[in-house]
Amino acid sequence: MSSDIVPFAPPSEKQNKIIQMVTFALDREEYGVEVLSVREIIRMPELTKMPNAPHYIEGVINLRGTVIPVISLRKRFGMDGHENDRNSRILVMELKGGNLTGFIVDSVAEVIRIQSDSIQPAPNLAHQSGVQDCITGILDHNQRLLILLDLNLLFDDEEHEHLTAVA
Repeated sequence: MSSDIVPFAPPSEKQNKIIQMVTFALDREEYGVEVLSVREIIRMPELTKMPNAPHYIEGVINLRGTVIPVISLRKRFGMDGHENDRNSRILVMELKGGNLTGFIVDSVAEVIRIQSDSIQPAPNLAHQSGVQDCITGILDHNQRLLILLDLNLLFDDEEHEHLTAVA
């Protein structure tokens, strides 16, 4: 990997570096997450439901001997439900503390390289459940807006502990 590729930084800390992002779709909107936090992208396997789990946890999977909680980003973001189909994928990501977590997305599009100075700050909109807090910026990429996320910021410390307990 080239030394000029750096992890995504909030707009106040960027110095016009090249950033790689994995882009994906949810409800006809496009999102991006920093590629270094994505361990792998897998097709939808059979999920094992967990009793008394929060509504956004769809279940768990066994990925090569590791039990991983799987989160529905649609549910976590308060979007309408969506039946998983052949395009649905799970982004297996490493969150803080080294915990692996899967995130169900409608589809994965591509890996892009962007200049960090092209990222605009996200507008401060009304939000619930801290969802707005994980939006780190907006990017105009090829005539379309891409919402950039840091999924570590999607959960508070108590929720991170709960995710660890589920696995």
